[in-house]
Amino acid sequence: MKLLVNLLRDRKIPQLVTNPKSQIAEEFDRIRQNIEFARYEINTKTIIVTSPGYNEGKSTVISNLAMNLSHHGKSVLLIDIDIKDPSLNKIFNIKNTVGLTNVLSGQKPVEEAINQTENARLKLITTGPVPYDLDSLLQSRKMDELLKRASREYDYVLLDSPPVLEGETAKIVAGRCDGAIMVLRVKRTEDEVALEAKKILEMTNTKLFGIIMNARKRKFFKKNK
Repeated sequence: MKLLVNLLRDRKIPQLVTNPKSQIAEEFDRIRQNIEFARYEINTKTIIVTSPGYNEGKSTVISNLAMNLSHHGKSVLLIDIDIKDPSLNKIFNIKNTVGLTNVLSGQKPVEEAINQTENARLKLITTGPVPYDLDSLLQSRKMDELLKRASREYDYVLLDSPPVLEGETAKIVAGRCDGAIMVLRVKRTEDEVALEAKKILEMTNTKLFGIIMNARKRKFFKKNK
């Protein structure tokens, strides 16, 4: 698996990186550059970001990747599809009242579910309430139509997915996306688990752009520089 970047762990760094000259911002620059380079090979618009299990840091990673892309002039739509454990509404301090499930169930038009963040080029669709028929909604024509429309209207559509090994959501949605990124946590994610998640993603015929190793300690970086 291609390593996109090895992200630094620093408790002093805020959840959303706002200093473009910081080391962590430069690391997200490298992720963005890898993604934009991939667009020369395939028309990459929709990207799912996931992990093998929970607490790997995928939601923080996707939020900062979206911020980085928007700071470099790209229009971005973030969609939280981690219905049972949503995080993006908390990270961006946006109410999770009307969201994706309301749109897919036909209760609300997509316009009412799109939230403006503090960055003019970055918008967010939260999860919405947990439905009883989640898998069927994600496989519905409305989901396909939403992704197609978003691909026309935004430069990038980033989807924050539940872990690959925690249910069917990641598998269902990955097959509808142009590519995937997997977030692994240093000293937490076991190799066997990561390989199992990789195999599952490959079965969806989604292009795996690579992995992001999260929470590298600063002293490790200095020792191996």
